[in-house]
Amino acid sequence: MTPVTADDTAGMSPLFARLTRGGQWLRQADRARPWVLDTAVVVLVFLMFCLADLVHGHDGRRELAARFTRPPLAGMLALQAGLVLPLLWRRRNPSAAFAVIMAVFLLQWSLGVLLRADVALLIALYSLTLHGTLRRLAWACAVTAVGLVLVAVRASAVVSVWDALFFLFSAAIAAVAVGMAVRIRRAQLAGLRERAARLEIERDQRSRLAAATERTRVAREMHDIVGHNLAVMITLADAGAYACDVTPERGKQALLLIGDTGRQALGELRRMLGVLREEAEAPALSPQPGIVDIDALCARIRSAGPLITYRTAGDTDALDGGVQLTVYRIVQEALTNSLKHAGADTRVRLAIGVEGARVRIRVQDTGPPDDSRPAGPPNEDGHGLAGMRERAALYGGTVDAGPVPRPGRGWAVQATLDLTPLPGSEGGTP
Repeated sequence: MTPVTADDTAGMSPLFARLTRGGQWLRQADRARPWVLDTAVVVLVFLMFCLADLVHGHDGRRELAARFTRPPLAGMLALQAGLVLPLLWRRRNPSAAFAVIMAVFLLQWSLGVLLRADVALLIALYSLTLHGTLRRLAWACAVTAVGLVLVAVRASAVVSVWDALFFLFSAAIAAVAVGMAVRIRRAQLAGLRERAARLEIERDQRSRLAAATERTRVAREMHDIVGHNLAVMITLADAGAYACDVTPERGKQALLLIGDTGRQALGELRRMLGVLREEAEAPALSPQPGIVDIDALCARIRSAGPLITYRTAGDTDALDGGVQLTVYRIVQEALTNSLKHAGADTRVRLAIGVEGARVRIRVQDTGPPDDSRPAGPPNEDGHGLAGMRERAALYGGTVDAGPVPRPGRGWAVQATLDLTPLPGSEGGTP
């Protein structure tokens, strides 16, 4: 149980705050040494009820003395012990404690003995209600009713039977009601604690899922940045090494293009790492790439050799930043795959179209000029294709990649993004 702090009792009255802290301390002490409270209950019952019978008897009332018998001291002590001592295990085994006390109670009244220690029966009934099972409680209430009827009949010479039954049943019902109220309250508190613990676990799980999602997003961005630019740089380096022997000027141009591509990759990496910083004042960052940057992307790919034809249809500028970034990354990955697997002499046709709430992307190359190796990505399970599918899935879209369904060589990547707002959303993209 959560300890009561000063903040929890800040709005309470001083008396109620002290009682709350005292109750918290008592519960903590009881959990540490439960036998102390059980022993204290037994001692308190003995001092308040048993001691008076041992010293004063029936207070000299003749009608009580005439109706009820006073056993010898040893017999009275034995009956009191049978009624009070079982309270020591009233919480560990409430059914057994109630059974013993009820047996002694019936024996006592069958002998015609009146004892104030009979209050132990109400305590046992309360403990059984609080700690026992409801099925055993039903049997205990039935047996208690029989015992109370016996008491009312025995006391009929002193008080009316109906008055006695009313008083006795009222006391028994009060004991059961208090025990049930405390039991329900404890069950509610246990449910609240369980719910709080479950919410804390769910919060931690959400944090871990968010961290995993963020790591996946960063890994995907790093793959797009590093993979694309390295593919272009490797192709330019190979072309430059070949051109140095034939046309040195083309070799120098390739080296300059490698430098430009490396600087651009370094700038994108710095922007990505700047977003991940936890500083209060982040540096000025360039915006995320969008559809307008695809022209520059195609120019970089063309510098490595492939001939790219690019066209758009529809209002692409009206797309929000998230959709444009997704389109840019899908196109970037598809062009990089064409460069890596189809070679520098391939021809690529790139088309982006906006049709209502759908964005369609198609990247198709003619494959390598040498038919000795297959066209298109040899492994569809790579991170690039998986990353494209993950990005498209964020917008309810799909990505299809495979050989061009016609005679000849070539590979095609077709992606579709669905921008239909989700039910209950505010009109934005999912």
